[in-house]
Amino acid sequence: MHSQNAVAAIRVSTAKQGFNGDSPEAQKEQIERFAAARGITIKEFFIFLESASKELQPMQQAINYCKDSKNDIQLFIVKSIDRFTRGGSDFYSPLKRQLEECGVTLVDIYGVISTQKVNTLEHLGVQYKWSVYSPTKKAELLEAERANDEMRDIMSRMIGAEVRYTRMGYWMRQAPYGLESYKVDTPHGKRCVLRPHRDESEFITKMFELRARATLTDRQIAKEINKLGYKSRANPPRYS
Repeated sequence: MHSQNAVAAIRVSTAKQGFNGDSPEAQKEQIERFAAARGITIKEFFIFLESASKELQPMQQAINYCKDSKNDIQLFIVKSIDRFTRGGSDFYSPLKRQLEECGVTLVDIYGVISTQKVNTLEHLGVQYKWSVYSPTKKAELLEAERANDEMRDIMSRMIGAEVRYTRMGYWMRQAPYGLESYKVDTPHGKRCVLRPHRDESEFITKMFELRARATLTDRQIAKEINKLGYKSRANPPRYS
């Protein structure tokens, strides 16, 4: 039997989860065992350390790879449907349909997704587009919705806690440049507050002082700050 070529996609919801729990390494090992037992050749692994509940689904990159006929891909392997997308059935169906349109079959190692097709008019020897269906489609959509529900519950707990503690005056995100967060004992347990950064705050203070004088342009202020020995961070914070 001719060996089938596959793309394997691995996703963890956050970079932190990538190192704790359902790691990329663990998913890769499971998928490799699944493929080896069936004589499947994995041509490319795609690893996504980010959420897939956004409008722009990260799996699209792997799907686009499958669409290129020169890559000769027949299978798209994921550990489970919730690793494919957590956007629910609204995202699951269009993503899977893109694979089907280019002749690529989506499979999961748990067997929720079946490759079987049933023709309701097979006994009459005829077939129509509407008479052929997947007996596991409902189960797949339910699993996609379950994954979406789980993602919503997790985000509600996490963001809800962040909003609550922020309204109490605590700091929940990465500190702005010139400040640093540190934990203190509070009636609500150990929480983060802000304080001036020991190395950076002087530059920020000086920058505002020079701006308040209204005698220098932004470029001139930057030159003055650089003269004081300012150096940017190797990995500056990102804000959304």
